[in-house]
Amino acid sequence: MSERIELVNNLVKLYDTTLRDGAQMEGLSLSVDDKFKILRRLDQFGVHYVECGYPASNPKEAEFFRRLPGVELKNSIPIAFGSTRKAMIGSDKDKGLDELLRAETQAVCIVGKTWELHVRTALRTQLDENLYMIADSVEFLKKHGRQVIYDAEHFFDAYKGNARYAMETVKAAVEAGADWVCLCDTNGGTLPSEVKQIVREAMKEIKIPVGIHAHNDGECAVANSLVAVEEGATMVQGTINGYGERCGNANLCSIIPALALKMDRQVLPPEKLAGLTELCHFVSEIANIKLDSHQPYVGQKAFAHKGGLHVSAVVRDSETYEHVKPELVGNIQRIEVSELSGKSTIVVKGNELGTDLAQNPDKVQEILDMIKEMEYRGYHFEAADGSFELLMRRSLGLQKVFFRLESFRVIMEKREDGSIVTEATVKVHVRGKRIIATGEGNGPVNALDSALRLAIGRAYPELDDIDLEDYKVLILNPEKATAAVTRVLIESGDGEKTWGTIGVSENIIEASWQALVDSIEYGLLHKKAQPER
Repeated sequence: MSERIELVNNLVKLYDTTLRDGAQMEGLSLSVDDKFKILRRLDQFGVHYVECGYPASNPKEAEFFRRLPGVELKNSIPIAFGSTRKAMIGSDKDKGLDELLRAETQAVCIVGKTWELHVRTALRTQLDENLYMIADSVEFLKKHGRQVIYDAEHFFDAYKGNARYAMETVKAAVEAGADWVCLCDTNGGTLPSEVKQIVREAMKEIKIPVGIHAHNDGECAVANSLVAVEEGATMVQGTINGYGERCGNANLCSIIPALALKMDRQVLPPEKLAGLTELCHFVSEIANIKLDSHQPYVGQKAFAHKGGLHVSAVVRDSETYEHVKPELVGNIQRIEVSELSGKSTIVVKGNELGTDLAQNPDKVQEILDMIKEMEYRGYHFEAADGSFELLMRRSLGLQKVFFRLESFRVIMEKREDGSIVTEATVKVHVRGKRIIATGEGNGPVNALDSALRLAIGRAYPELDDIDLEDYKVLILNPEKATAAVTRVLIESGDGEKTWGTIGVSENIIEASWQALVDSIEYGLLHKKAQPER
């Protein structure tokens, strides 16, 4: 009865499975400590349920659940994940169910077969036995005091193939005492119109709260989750940043603001929602996977404006080109600069630096002309916000100098055994001292970065927090072969924000140096390091 009252109050429970289903993403590997860091951050954010893993799968998961009781959580209920018992054995003899109990979590989630095809080909058992497996497993876990969430695997494919049997599997879980039934689009190929119709029909027969678990193979996981909520689902399962196997799971970072801001569903206190962007960046850092800059709501480009007409409009009223206010999800509006920029873009950028350029149209035109001329030569400032800010500061006399280059040299040596050694030497003046430093690296840029950090690191300990995260090279006129102009883009970060810098030259090392120096100077500037002048 209480769950039905929650539905009336528009409450939707958030169920995060980043630590289990999300961790199946290719290239993603989380240590036990990584998982605890993410769990604590999800708890701070206010996620209702966090699926922590499959205790029986490997020693790392077993260690996690051994340590879990010592972790104090304020908002999240941790979930141990498993499956129904094996065919033709009792639940009390099933090792998987025993591991779920040994995990000692307040709630568990078990997945069961719903699709006739899977029962016959994967389980290789009879349809009736599958129903007994579901019921026995749920009843066994309830008898041991667990809250049980039953995930009906492949439910939508199953329903389209044999609706009667699909519903029999769900009813077996319900009648055995399950607290939730979650309908899964495991293959991720169901369309929103199908999800809407099937959930509507299923809800007529399911008398306990219903959830939705969608995969993104058809690029519909978010839409499918939202239409399921429209039809009465009160739990949404998904992952941070949409991590998951194949094409990923439903992205909670898009679902949460859509529910809260567009569908008037109660998911989090409003002040928690403003931490969404920070949460997404935190998880991407732990996962060591670069956050998609174009990701809705939380991406760096989500509220970025480039064209002059767009910029002019959003300055007057952001609603003209923004579907929600970026600060509601903890993001910010970004005005990007390119050859398409108008004068209003330059004025906005000046305001960000504390200079009112509206009263200085000549300077605005000067900066605009300079940008267009530089982009004609190959610069690309919309992807290099750090370099553009430094350019603006130099033009306005606001530049802060952290060091002065005297010279640099790069030497690469290929040895008889096939090994390659790259060495860079830089000579710089910093805080009144001439410093010479040599660094080695796996390439010229890495070696230059190492040498420069050695040279100025003692004067600027803030460098320890600044990392080069990405390096891209583009040949602008390949028809000129080795004499072609090269554009280098570097992305850097300090754990809280990221910025791009650029260099352009016929010499790839010089282009890289330009971008590298800008990346460090921008980072030191925003770390409030004390400059030379």
